[in-house]
Amino acid sequence: MKEIESVCIVGAGAIGSLFAGHLGSLVQAKVLARREEHAARLNAEGLQVSGKSDLHAGIQASTNPAELGDVDLVIIATKATAVEPSARTLAGHFPNATIMTVQNGLGCEQVVANHGDWPIISSVTFMSGVRHSDVHVEYELDTATWMGPWSEGTASYDVVEQVADLINRSGLKAEPFRDLRPAQWSKLLFNSSVNSIGAVTDLPHVKAFAKQDDISDLGNLVRAMMDEGKQVAAAQGIDLYEDPWEMNVKAVSHGSTGEDEYAHVFSMLDDVRNQRHTEVDWLTGAVVREAARLGVPAPIHETLYRLVKAKELSWTQGS
Repeated sequence: MKEIESVCIVGAGAIGSLFAGHLGSLVQAKVLARREEHAARLNAEGLQVSGKSDLHAGIQASTNPAELGDVDLVIIATKATAVEPSARTLAGHFPNATIMTVQNGLGCEQVVANHGDWPIISSVTFMSGVRHSDVHVEYELDTATWMGPWSEGTASYDVVEQVADLINRSGLKAEPFRDLRPAQWSKLLFNSSVNSIGAVTDLPHVKAFAKQDDISDLGNLVRAMMDEGKQVAAAQGIDLYEDPWEMNVKAVSHGSTGEDEYAHVFSMLDDVRNQRHTEVDWLTGAVVREAARLGVPAPIHETLYRLVKAKELSWTQGS
């Protein structure tokens, strides 16, 4: 891959805006927007990043990929549920680009590959931000994005290192992996458990998710679900990069204040509260499918998966 001189961000929500704003300080940044008014404001005003960074980047934006010209790197930063329509829009465009997916769960890389033969980088991110407007994002949690070559694709590790270096120089954090799957599954098992349990209980990531003192404590369910997921990963020969239970304990112990009233609201919980289609098929559902394929029992994942799908069904059935 030649030197990266231009990047296109698909999905300029909080995560996409953080990538666009930071990378735009080093290279030409473009945004493929969903709304015309979003593109117009980015073209007119650029993108402001506040919080842990303080910068302003000029942005070229459009709702039509043909108007953006070719780029070296495309970062798809949409939710998993929007990857299919995004990949359809990208089909036939950016022929010289490497594409990086930044979604929770499993399977988004294959969705992209169905629409073009781009080299694909898999990644998962722990950074977070608050999108205050179409042209202003606040950088909150400055943790790393993990990335590696998609195991079924053609991207090389050298390209991954090049992209990681660019991200690190921009003021964000990135860590390259030759094999992302151990790290990807660590985050998958964390998210598949806490997101689906949060969606069903209407609880954000409060301290109860790590409490195991009494038989009634929620942490018992969280840990059992994560342990069940570990068996699925082990059946694939995957040695997890981090223990999802320890990730859970750390997250509830070292949040912005450590107080429950400031607990993180999971993306799936936010979707349920707003009656939007969730990412459960890519998270808990992905573990269920892999367990079935491998012949590994996963009754807790199956139960939570079906409960969240039933919650989605309830919005269309009426009271």
